[in-house]
Amino acid sequence: MRICVVGCGAVGSLFAANLATLDDVEVWAYDLDRAHVEAINASGLRLSGAGDVLGHPRATSDPGELPACDFGIVATKAMHADAAIAATAHAFGKGCVASVMNGVGNEETLAAHVERVIRGTTFPAGRLLEPGHVQWDVKGDTTLAPFEPSPAPLDAVERLAAACTRGGMPAQAVADGRPAQWRKVIFNAATNPIGALTGLTHGRVCERPDLRALVTALVDEGKAVAGAQGIELDADPEALIDHAARPEVAYGHKASMLQDVEARRPTEIDFLNGGIARFGRAHGVPTPLNDTITALIKGVEASWTSQQS
Repeated sequence: MRICVVGCGAVGSLFAANLATLDDVEVWAYDLDRAHVEAINASGLRLSGAGDVLGHPRATSDPGELPACDFGIVATKAMHADAAIAATAHAFGKGCVASVMNGVGNEETLAAHVERVIRGTTFPAGRLLEPGHVQWDVKGDTTLAPFEPSPAPLDAVERLAAACTRGGMPAQAVADGRPAQWRKVIFNAATNPIGALTGLTHGRVCERPDLRALVTALVDEGKAVAGAQGIELDADPEALIDHAARPEVAYGHKASMLQDVEARRPTEIDFLNGGIARFGRAHGVPTPLNDTITALIKGVEASWTSQQS
C-alpha cells in the first residue's frame, strides 16, 4: 500500500511518521516547507511528547515526484487545500483521498479534483518544534467515511482505517462521517477562537466561568445548525470540551488558531465559525455568536496588515 500525506504540518506529520513505521506501507510526504522536507529526508520525521516515534517517509516539495498512490491524506490548512490537491491530484487517479482538515467544506474542495473522496475527522494535535520534529500534544481517534457526493468505496475506507490503526493512529470506518465531523467542528468553533482571542490554552479558557458560558452558547448554535441538516451528533461536544480540559489531556494545549495568531498566519475561521454560519444561513438558523466571533478573528488578522503599513 502506498499513502501520500499532503501537508506535513503538525497533524500531517503525526499521520506520516506513524504510518511510516509499518513495513507494508510506503509513505510519501508532500509539503512546501523545504527545510522540513530536507530534515525528514536526512534524519526522518520525529514525534515526541504524547508518543515518541521516528518514521522515515519519503518527503518532497515537488508534486511531480509523487508516484501513483492508493490513498492520500490531506492535512493542510483548509484555505490551502485547493492548491495542494490541484498540484497532487495526478497521484490519486486510481486512489482515494481523505480529508483530515478542520472545518466544513473541505471534502467538496477535494472532490473538484479527484473522484473518490473520504470524509475524515481526526482529534490528535501537536505543533512543529523545528524542521523534522513535531511535538505530539494530544492523542485521539480518527473517523473515516465515504464522502456522499463523490464516495470512496467503503472497503477502501476500511483499508485506510486499518492501516492508520496499526500505525498508532486509531481510526474507524463508518458509513456516515457527518456526526463525527460536526462534533469536531462545533468543538473547534466553540474553543479555538476563544483561545486565539484571549491567548489562553484550552484548559484555562474552560476554567473561567464567563468564557465557559460563551463556549456553551457557541456549542448550542452549532448543534442547532447540525440539527437543521438532520445530523445527529455521535457525542456531545460539551463532554469532549470538558474532557480535553483535564490536565492529562489538553489543559495546556494551545489551539491551532492561537498558534496561527501568535505567528500572524491566516486562520481557518472561514471553515469553522464561518462555516457554521454559512450552513446556518442555508438552513434558516440564526448564528449571531458565530458571526461575531468570525468578525473578531478577521479583525485580528486585519490588524497585522495595518500595523505593517
